[in-house]
Amino acid sequence: MKVFETKSSTHFRKKSLVKTAILSILFAALTSQTNFAQEKKELVKFEDVKDIENYGNYKFFEVIGHGGSHFYSGQTLEDALANGYGALELRLGWKNSDPEHWSNKYYNSMSYGVGFYTGFIGDPAVLGNPNALYAFADFPIGRQTADKKTIWKFSPALGLTYNLVPYNPSENPTNDAIGASFAVYISFAGKGETALTRDMDITYGIDFTHFSNGRSFMPNYGLNMVGFNTGLKYHFNSAQKKISRDPYSTQQLQARYKRSPSVPVEKDPSNQFNILTSIGTVQNGFDENQNGGDPDNRYLTFSGYIEYNHSFDRMHGFSVGIDYFYDQSLVITTPHELYMLGYHVGYDYTFWRFTIKTQLGGYFGDDKGKGILWARPGVQYKINNWLSGHVALKTRRGFAADWAEFGVVFHPFKW
Repeated sequence: MKVFETKSSTHFRKKSLVKTAILSILFAALTSQTNFAQEKKELVKFEDVKDIENYGNYKFFEVIGHGGSHFYSGQTLEDALANGYGALELRLGWKNSDPEHWSNKYYNSMSYGVGFYTGFIGDPAVLGNPNALYAFADFPIGRQTADKKTIWKFSPALGLTYNLVPYNPSENPTNDAIGASFAVYISFAGKGETALTRDMDITYGIDFTHFSNGRSFMPNYGLNMVGFNTGLKYHFNSAQKKISRDPYSTQQLQARYKRSPSVPVEKDPSNQFNILTSIGTVQNGFDENQNGGDPDNRYLTFSGYIEYNHSFDRMHGFSVGIDYFYDQSLVITTPHELYMLGYHVGYDYTFWRFTIKTQLGGYFGDDKGKGILWARPGVQYKINNWLSGHVALKTRRGFAADWAEFGVVFHPFKW
């Protein structure tokens, strides 16, 4: 009986294997035919699209070199920063091809993408050789027309810097600029781009780069770099593969988007109330430690505001608000008063779902040693009509970092 079951079982397994092999071959053949048919179907006749303006999917690849000097506000890094800095960037960007898309119609044919930064910023034993990953946007300045060979752009970027060598009281005591191996990467550039060929530009400009962690780790004087940049930018149309996959084909789609003047933004005034709730975390600095603070302690911060916002149109807005701040690190200097009341005025610039917030403010009453002026640059992302995400840097004594904050903004009323 056992022998019979074994043979039967073996026979059954052989039949199953044969059946599986046949089905696999049929599936592979069908898949191959489907892929071939799909590839054939995807191909587009060049004659049908060659006269269609801005047909395709526009992308670009950019290589940028940087050089310049530090604007340093600390005390112990003069020698390490004496030779300035150098950096290299690689960027991959996208450009929407629809003239009616908001990026073309209202924002001067702006583009956006992601990038990688690697730099020599000083003595690598003290500072490291930082890298960064970031997102960027390019905003053309002035009237855009297709016949312009040179255009000017404002290019902000935001991301994360890593591979830094942080402060260490015994192994790296002179680095009073960076207290952690990572930091926020912020860059602002003014750039010119001149077309050399149908698909290649030369780029040049000036830029400001900032590394900081918003007092999340101390010390945190931060690094501020100002210099020049130059590079090459290659434009390509990824829809070319639908026309021909032959690298020697003469049937070429236009490589770059043909710009057209943006239309004036329609006046669409509106009003709304915003309610912010956000939190952060900080450490003590050198001054606080001398007054009895522990540099290993970590303190909670909270920011909240009620704000009135008036939008003039889809781009520009004005805001004014009342703020409440809670800073647990004040327990060293004012242990029984850990909160402050303040106020702010601000300007808002909106594109797509993002709003860039720039606010300046002061305090009612005692400023607890934080100075009479504070600022809050930040970004908010609109999740839906009543809720936005919020990331910002609150400053003290003018523009020194006080804390980084993360939270949400409610929009309960709009009219």
